[in-house]
Amino acid sequence: MLTYWAERAWLEAGVAEGVAIETAEGRITSVVAGVEPAGAEVLRGLVMPGLANAHSHAFHRALRGRTHGEGGTFWTWRDQMYALAERIDPDAYFRLARAVYAEMALAGITCVGEFHYLHHAPGGRPYTDPNAMGQALIAAAADAGIRITLLDALYLAGGFGEPLDGVQRRFGDGGLESWMNRVDKLEAAPHALVGTAVHSVRAVPETAIEAFACSTEGRPVHVHVSEQRAENEACRAEHGCSPTELLERCGLLGPDLTAVHATHPAGGDLELLRRSGATVCLCPTTERDLADGIGPARAMAEAGIPLSLGTDSGAVIDMFEEARALEMHERLVSERRGHFAPGELLGAATRHDSLGWGDAGAIAPGRRADLVAVDLDSPRTAGIAPEGILYAATAADVTDVVVDGRRVVADGRHTAVDAAAELAESIGELWR
Repeated sequence: MLTYWAERAWLEAGVAEGVAIETAEGRITSVVAGVEPAGAEVLRGLVMPGLANAHSHAFHRALRGRTHGEGGTFWTWRDQMYALAERIDPDAYFRLARAVYAEMALAGITCVGEFHYLHHAPGGRPYTDPNAMGQALIAAAADAGIRITLLDALYLAGGFGEPLDGVQRRFGDGGLESWMNRVDKLEAAPHALVGTAVHSVRAVPETAIEAFACSTEGRPVHVHVSEQRAENEACRAEHGCSPTELLERCGLLGPDLTAVHATHPAGGDLELLRRSGATVCLCPTTERDLADGIGPARAMAEAGIPLSLGTDSGAVIDMFEEARALEMHERLVSERRGHFAPGELLGAATRHDSLGWGDAGAIAPGRRADLVAVDLDSPRTAGIAPEGILYAATAADVTDVVVDGRRVVADGRHTAVDAAAELAESIGELWR
């Protein structure tokens, strides 16, 4: 049993002072406000629940700072991403992902949803262990001290009616049954869950989506949806409907589904998502970096659609920035302020249930002991009201992180991984 004492803690009822958080076996057993430290482990500043990164492509992190100054669109950026994907093998992926996940831990992220489609060797040849790449990601998360939901993606086509080509052959299993057989062999771990994904409606034929919908076994299911207008137009030309309407037609919409991006929903899409109980994961820093557009976050929230957040391409790994972008992007579109209350932003940044960890995301008895201490005396946060932390802080203000009761970050340093050195080394090796 271990007790942490927080100067301030953001509890379900709001920010409280002098909070003793008792933990045992990775769970919170009691929370008492208005008490003295009394020998407990002290966490200064404001303690928040662990942050959930609901959408990540770890290998994209190696593109940071290498593509941002160039013109083009998502589709031209994708060519550069494909060139990177050609270079990665399981050992390289483990080293890179371990460093990326350590960077996430330093940013207060206690769980990541890794949308995984880089499955096979060049040319599509399976490794001796056909899940070598996925197992590398699971092992990397363990070393970095965070939980992972490996969202293993079905990827069968290079576009509507097009075969896989070039590096895309690394993504495909040849068919739904082959994909299912491989995923069934994935070995999870105490810190890991195995979820599923349809990469997108352009990468999986309709008949395969229908069959997939019958085989997810209650696992979390994620899908890239309407990230670009061109995807919507191509889907309508092929199927006569929007991507969301196609998912509904195939029986995939439901409370286990997370629609990633949904930047350009069609007229009835939000109602379909609301009625199904699906979550939408917005990735604002990537959506603006790739010039995708601004998703209708406020309209989604008002429709009753749960929102989560992801770092996606890793152009930025900072959940504070992702959360406040929900508000700031709405301001740009509407020319008005005040669209999201602080508690709504915190809810989106701590939504673990779409990753299958419904027992995380709050500082309360029975929940996982995930705690993130944020400095209230940095140049960015000095003098703020604690409730304004999501509008002021950055990842650099995270000082301490506890995941399942174990301290992973102490005084701003990762306890096991030198993230900066390992990122520099692993990324440098990939681009040599």
